[in-house]
Amino acid sequence: MADIQEYKCPNCGGTLTFDSTTQKMTCPYCDSEIDVEALRDYDNGLEHFTQQDQMNWENPGQVWQEGETEGMRVYVCKSCGGQIIGDANLGATKCPYCGNPVVLMGQFSGDMKPDYIIPFKLNKEAAKAAYLEHLKGKKLLPKLFKDQNHIDEIKGVYVPFWLFNGTARGAAQFEGTRIRTWMDNRNSYTETSYYDIRRAGNVDFENIPADGSSSMPDDLMESIEPFDFSQAVDFQTAYLSGYLADKYDILSEEQSERINERVKRTIMDALASTTSGYSTIALKNGSVDLKAKVKYALLPVWLLSTTYQGKNHLFCMNGQTGKMVGDLPIDNGKLWKYRLMWTGIIAVIIFVILFLVFHLI
Repeated sequence: MADIQEYKCPNCGGTLTFDSTTQKMTCPYCDSEIDVEALRDYDNGLEHFTQQDQMNWENPGQVWQEGETEGMRVYVCKSCGGQIIGDANLGATKCPYCGNPVVLMGQFSGDMKPDYIIPFKLNKEAAKAAYLEHLKGKKLLPKLFKDQNHIDEIKGVYVPFWLFNGTARGAAQFEGTRIRTWMDNRNSYTETSYYDIRRAGNVDFENIPADGSSSMPDDLMESIEPFDFSQAVDFQTAYLSGYLADKYDILSEEQSERINERVKRTIMDALASTTSGYSTIALKNGSVDLKAKVKYALLPVWLLSTTYQGKNHLFCMNGQTGKMVGDLPIDNGKLWKYRLMWTGIIAVIIFVILFLVFHLI
């Protein structure tokens, strides 16, 4: 016995049935009537919009040449597990992430060689100045943190990043509505018309960053973006002199799902922006065909750590643009004062509104 194919109503999604009287497909839920030929063309056209996403990444593959890693050492933090790369003269130092001592692990070798590097544009003094500026105007910051605060450690670190580049073709099916309202002497009326909207197009993208270090908090790293990739240069070990370099421990494949979602969301938003004249737009189906490459880059970040009441606070500054973010403590006493103040202000506003309403009625 052959399987019977179900046809869905393009307006409400209900199951369509064939009406022998009208010789059309009808929907018992929204009373839509559709010609059989039109429905066949509609279903055939949907195949392009409902196919599975095709996300194909060409992963990075540069390797270190003989002698390039000479003099480079790997250091490991026994507390947070972070691994950093420095030269043989680094000596004793602290972990730039958690502030605990790091120890020499051994000669650096075997990892993937970066394709690009953005050299540091701002020095340590600029990072200190940006940190002090960052503390200004923070009303909930504890007074002792402001008055007695000192920087425990400040390090320039090249953070590993995967850069995703490529071209994606997107196809999307939207449901659009146009709403018309009118009134007569007795009633008000609303008429909603539904439209099937289809869009397709190509989107080029370059240098979508995703950090490759589990030691680096993602929220801080994303907050100091963007970097100006026009200033990226081919990697040379000379740029590492005087700085640390974090060792990646998240592979590009592990970040690809996150980037796929970001690319698809961007394409669907771009296609939706080409529609106009509708009251509402809703995405029904969408697919992306992606062919892209991944590059490996080191990006400059100043890391500053300070301790307050036994807790380490980490601050990050973009070593190229100077954008500073960080983990600031909050004075709970001040927080409650502000909450009470705003509660009082809102209560007074509500009282005034009610007073005016009752006296004007």
